[in-house]
Amino acid sequence: MSNEITQINAQLLDPTVVKTMGAGRAYQSVATSMAITVQDATDYLRTSSVVCQAGIAALTAQYVATDGLKPPNYEDNIQALAQTMEKSIGIFTKMGEAAAKVLEAFPSS
Repeated sequence: MSNEITQINAQLLDPTVVKTMGAGRAYQSVATSMAITVQDATDYLRTSSVVCQAGIAALTAQYVATDGLKPPNYEDNIQALAQTMEKSIGIFTKMGEAAAKVLEAFPSS
């Protein structure tokens, strides 16, 4: 029994095995963190989209309620909401690209 334990320990504690296992665990940890980053970016984009769509819906409701008379700053507000959505898409893209770059740069072995 003691000889078997010694052999198992020799195999598991071999520096090459320890280094490979450590690198694999580190890579998995970084990959998980990057996946969470992308999930957070997706949540941000979804929330921004909901807010912008709600704003456009409210402005459109005002427009309809006034029998086609545009509320003050109607077009400016619609444009601002559209720009906010475009910025949100840009932020989402940058976050995703940054996460991919970090993961690519991290050694997997």
